[in-house]
Amino acid sequence: MEARIQALEAEVQTLKGQPPAATAPVPQAAATAPAPAALAAQGVGALPVYGGAGAGAAKVFNPDTSVIGDFVGGAGNPGPRPTPSLEMHESELGLQAIIDPYARGDFFITFGEQGVALEEGYLTFTALPGNFQLRVGKMRAAFGNVNTMHNHVLPWIDRPLVNQNLVAGEDGIDDAGLSISRIIPAPGLIFLEGTAQLFRGDTLGLFRAERRSDLSTVEHLRAYRDLSESTNLSIGGSFARGHSPFVDANNQLYGIDATLRWKPLRRSIYRSFVGRSELVWSRMARPMASTLNPFGYYVSGDYQFGRRWFLGGRFDRSQRGLCQPTNPPTTPSVACLGVAELGPLVQDTGGSVLLTYWPSEFSQIRGQLRRTQYGEGFTANEFLFQFIFSMGAHGAHPF
Repeated sequence: MEARIQALEAEVQTLKGQPPAATAPVPQAAATAPAPAALAAQGVGALPVYGGAGAGAAKVFNPDTSVIGDFVGGAGNPGPRPTPSLEMHESELGLQAIIDPYARGDFFITFGEQGVALEEGYLTFTALPGNFQLRVGKMRAAFGNVNTMHNHVLPWIDRPLVNQNLVAGEDGIDDAGLSISRIIPAPGLIFLEGTAQLFRGDTLGLFRAERRSDLSTVEHLRAYRDLSESTNLSIGGSFARGHSPFVDANNQLYGIDATLRWKPLRRSIYRSFVGRSELVWSRMARPMASTLNPFGYYVSGDYQFGRRWFLGGRFDRSQRGLCQPTNPPTTPSVACLGVAELGPLVQDTGGSVLLTYWPSEFSQIRGQLRRTQYGEGFTANEFLFQFIFSMGAHGAHPF
């Protein structure tokens, strides 16, 4: 190989019209080194063979495997949504592989203190006619931004109040179904993507399929554009519809999401900013009453002020029915005991300040001061902390 490289360098210099540089002679030991095949024939340094394949090929068909740990703790007054003082909140096992030139598979299994669950497991067909992409399996719905995120990629320890109250919280709209998406031609430098999804129709506190026909649907349209070499903007609109768990009628969700990213190329490892916001309107059917129409939103920002340090803040406001199920669960008031009614609207308001430190790409430490005023009249003041660590090859999540 060394002799071949030197010969190629000499040819390049000759073509440039320059005399080739003198090259050192190849050592005799290197020139006469036995070929790997000869060594294998002699049994020297040869790899074992299993079933007709060398040991070097033993991992070719194994998927990329990763484990991500999420340890969470808290102190202070939690109000009507108590969480444990210390818990191994989640351990996520990821199995990802390219199956063939036409499809790939992704499985994410979560191990918590309460049991094991399949968070996502789907097959993606990437080479369909018409530039369509089809996904089949159990997956997080493409409703907004936060609903699609796994816990370890969230910029906060908890999820915003609007997701806890109106979009099924941590579990979110996560169901078995089909998803088809396509890049849509758009003018200028706009990237436009449309997604349509069909699910079985079971989402805790939001949708429930009592019959096979009680399917739920989710649609999302996303527009992305680079504003400059350092700044880009993403805006999306979402719609979800499914059978109500409270009455024989349908619930609907409408959402708008926006994400602004700033990352200067010359200072990208030291300075960056990400601003996020989502607005969600819900239309929930009630038995023997008019529909309930709660509204909620959050606004957040995360500023990187050092190579490993991030400072963030978030403001939340969300309405909900007084007796409406939430995730995490809200301790029911006396008026809700034994009542299968959503009740009148109440409003929760919260604010958080966060500090995150990344020792490396494979771990992070985060602290969060959170103050929440709940609609029942309770005020919670808490300090949350989180340790996240990753082992193995974990594929990148969608941008």
